[in-house]
Amino acid sequence: MGIEKTLRRKSAKGRGTIDNPTNRFEKIEYVPESEEPDEEVCKPQTEYFVDTSKTVIAYNDSPDLGGSASINPYRGCEHGCIYCYARPTHEYLSLSLGLDFETKIFVKKEMPKLLRKELASKKYKPQAIMLSGNTDSYQPIEKHLQISRSCLKVLLDFRNPVGIVTKNILVTRDIDLLSELAKFNAAVVFLSVTTLNNKLASVMEPRTSKPHLRLKAIEQLAKAGVPVGVMVAPILPGLTDEEMPEILKQAANAGATRAGYVLLRLPFALKELFEGWLEKNFPDRKKKVLNRLTESYNGKLYDSTFHVRGRGTGVLADQIADLFRISRIKAGINNSVPPLSAAHFRNPGVKQMSLF
Repeated sequence: MGIEKTLRRKSAKGRGTIDNPTNRFEKIEYVPESEEPDEEVCKPQTEYFVDTSKTVIAYNDSPDLGGSASINPYRGCEHGCIYCYARPTHEYLSLSLGLDFETKIFVKKEMPKLLRKELASKKYKPQAIMLSGNTDSYQPIEKHLQISRSCLKVLLDFRNPVGIVTKNILVTRDIDLLSELAKFNAAVVFLSVTTLNNKLASVMEPRTSKPHLRLKAIEQLAKAGVPVGVMVAPILPGLTDEEMPEILKQAANAGATRAGYVLLRLPFALKELFEGWLEKNFPDRKKKVLNRLTESYNGKLYDSTFHVRGRGTGVLADQIADLFRISRIKAGINNSVPPLSAAHFRNPGVKQMSLF
C-alpha cells in the first residue's frame, strides 16, 4: 500500500506531534485527566522567549561534522520536523522534546552584537561558521526578527566564511549578502530535501517550505552566484530512501553543485516519539522502517558512535551509500568544489582605528 493511501493525520494542525514526552532529567510527570487532547493542545500557540546567552559561537570536535564552529539564533524550531535530532536539547531547558520543542522557541536577540564582539577578539581564529548546526536559522519567526540576516551582515563585514543548511525558502531573502560573501569564497547554502511528496512533507515536517519551494530556492541561489547544494537528510529507510535518485536529479537540474546525505538519527527519547508517529501515520510501514534502522545501527535504533551516526553500518547502510554515490554521479553532481576560505578575513574595527 502506497504512502498516499496510508497517510493519516492524527496531530494538531501544522504540528509534528501533540505529544509531550517526560523530560529525562525531570522526576515529575504531567498526566492529563483525559486521553482526548483538549483544544489548547489541538491548537497550540507558539511562544517566544528571550535567550540571554553571553556567548554565541559554539565549538565541537566531532569528526562527523564539516566544521567545528556554529552559531544558533534559535533554540527550538517551529518547523516541527518529527525526526529532528535537536529535539532532545529542549530537555536541558526543563521542557519536553515533543510539542514544547516546536511551540516554545528561545531567541537570541543580542546574537549579532555578541557575534561581532567574538569575531573581533584577538583569541578568535578565522574559520568557517555553520549557521546553524542545531535548529533551522530560517524558521518562520526569522521573517520578522531577522536575527540570521543581521548575523550574515556581521559575517560579511569580517568576510568570515559561513555555511547554511535550511529547509526554508526564506534563505533567498538574503541572497544580496550571500552573493557578496560568495565573491570571497565565503558562503555555501544547502537546502535539505527529505521527500518530494507534499502530503508526506506536510505531516513529517509540517511548517517547512514545501519541497518544490526548496528546489526553487536552489535555483534562485545558483542564478545569483551563491554556491548551493542539496542535503538528502535525513533518509528514513523504508519510507523515503527510494526517492533519493529523483531528489538528486531535480536538485541538480535546479543548480545544485554539491550534495550530501544523513541517515535518520534518533537520540534519547526521540526514538519513542518517532515510533509513536509511525504508529499513527504509517502503521503498515512501522515495522519495516524500524527494522531497517536497527539493521543499520548495530541492532539498535540509534548508535551515536562517531563515523556510525548519520551513516550507519552493515549491508543496508552500504547499499544506501552506494545508491547515493551512483545517483549523485548520474545527476551530474561531482562534489569537486573548493572548501570555504577564510583567506579574506578582516577585522573592520581594526581597519577603522588605523585611520586615526
